[in-house]
Amino acid sequence: MKVNLDNLVSITEANQNFSKVARMVDKKGSAVIMKNNKPRYILIEYSQISEYETAEDQDIDIVAERLVTKYMDAFKELAK
Repeated sequence: MKVNLDNLVSITEANQNFSKVARMVDKKGSAVIMKNNKPRYILIEYSQISEYETAEDQDIDIVAERLVTKYMDAFKELAK
């Protein structure tokens, strides 16, 4: 899932002003709600849920390749 991290909202703000967060989702496609300064929840339009339900194999392969490349040294160390 691709999430725009410019759409960060504190859980307090989301609780106190949900309509503002909903408008953000309408305008930008999603909102990331932070709890204890960490991304905790994602709010998206209900009509978009099928897009996020499953990842295509190609997407998984790209992410897996990126992770293997990034952490190759750790994998080599673990293999010893």
